Amino acid sequence: MRPPEVALAAALVALAAVFGGAAAAFPAALTLERALPHRGVPAEHLRERDRARHKGRGLLGGGPAVAGVVDFPVEGSANPYMVGLYFTRVKLGNPAKEYFVQIDTGSDILWVACSPCTGCPTSSGLNIQLEFFNPDSSSTSSRIPCSDDRCTAALQTGEALCQPSDSPSSPCGYTFTYGDGSGTSGYYVSDTMYFDTVMGNEQTANSSASVVFGNSQSGDLMKTDRAVDGIFGFGQHELSVISQLYSLGVSPKTFSHCLKGSDNGGGILVLGEIVEPGLVFTPLVPSQPHYNLYLESIAVSGQKLPIDSSLFATSNTQGTIVDSGTTLVYLVDGAYDPFISAIAAAVSPSVRSVVSKGTQCFVTSGSVDSSFPTATLYFKGGVAMTVKPENYLLQQATSDNNVLWCIGWQRSQGITILGDLVLKEKIFVYDLGNMRMGWADYDCSLSVNVTSSSGKNQYVNTGQFDVNGSPRHYSGLVPTGVAVALVHMLIFGAIFSR
Repeated sequence: MRPPEVALAAALVALAAVFGGAAAAFPAALTLERALPHRGVPAEHLRERDRARHKGRGLLGGGPAVAGVVDFPVEGSANPYMVGLYFTRVKLGNPAKEYFVQIDTGSDILWVACSPCTGCPTSSGLNIQLEFFNPDSSSTSSRIPCSDDRCTAALQTGEALCQPSDSPSSPCGYTFTYGDGSGTSGYYVSDTMYFDTVMGNEQTANSSASVVFGNSQSGDLMKTDRAVDGIFGFGQHELSVISQLYSLGVSPKTFSHCLKGSDNGGGILVLGEIVEPGLVFTPLVPSQPHYNLYLESIAVSGQKLPIDSSLFATSNTQGTIVDSGTTLVYLVDGAYDPFISAIAAAVSPSVRSVVSKGTQCFVTSGSVDSSFPTATLYFKGGVAMTVKPENYLLQQATSDNNVLWCIGWQRSQGITILGDLVLKEKIFVYDLGNMRMGWADYDCSLSVNVTSSSGKNQYVNTGQFDVNGSPRHYSGLVPTGVAVALVHMLIFGAIFSR
């Protein structure tokens, strides 16, 4: 999710003609997560949820040397038919309380719901106990006034709100409005955040720092079926947690994630640089409020597509954004049709094409890797990103040995957004100190090496050590059940038997 001008809501492709209106439900699991409905949810509804996330964010950074790598637990599932939501846990206040917050690289601010919070859900279908932050109950909490320099910086980017009539001591407020009409509002507070820091001796130490975050007093952003306690923005603005911890000398000006693509979900999230021999890097577009890249061309089965490269140029209305807060991929109009046509032309002869309500789908009894082509995205510097079939297809239904696959990429009117569908099972490194982004295909269930931005120390299995250096297994929340969408077999039979 994200603040003011660019909110991206999670959405999933489903065919109304195929599924006929099956119900959606979300079991729960924790580790990095993403919110998406079950099979049978109309594509229009899913696209709306992504649009609701495509609003507002900011950038910035700066600070001294770093002390270690900050390790966050990652829980949840990337499966859009299950949880479809990535989130982590943060501890705030004194006495400390733990909050589940959605991870969003497309926004800047960490915020959690206040007590009381008007319009906020009180229960979650994710099988988690929702918490509410009360600054009056924390001995280390203080409200940020409009006169504070940190509020002034947020005012300049639209991420803070102070009226001209407000006195300097008035609380620094905010109102984030999302694309679907939902939103949240509240005030900024400063309090202690507790986290794990992996030190040079490969041990994990309990650490803390005073950070500024939002305390939402009202909102209808979080729906009960996928409600969490708030949003954890990983943008570049100086009020983002990554910028604040870097300026305090706590962590590097780099963060990395590796999102599992399996139904069980999970992944790795660290403030630090994951080290992997296969990593390739391309520059970030400077002076942008998002993580913009220079996308130059697209190829399918090694053949470059006839797409005008100017469609990918960065401006106020277009460009290419890497966003872990979006579930699907949104490809700019003008590039979308050539991409879909090239996929359809390159599938195995045994694959049967099905088009429903403008969505390209396929029926096959063969394996997805042998039945569909591989695509490649090329970025500045000749850097390539491999797009496997599972990075552009969504499994919609099965009947006997046949599987219905549908294109999960959506048409966009300007901005190309690389969401979780293409980010999963890849290491991503956001090197803000050098204004570059790197990636590599990777099995995110495996351990990784992580280094601080100084490059002097490497840590093995970051995210899996306790203070004694032995493997740590996050207790996480396991789904208690999966709501299975009802299938209209007559419709399925008509499709599969054609």
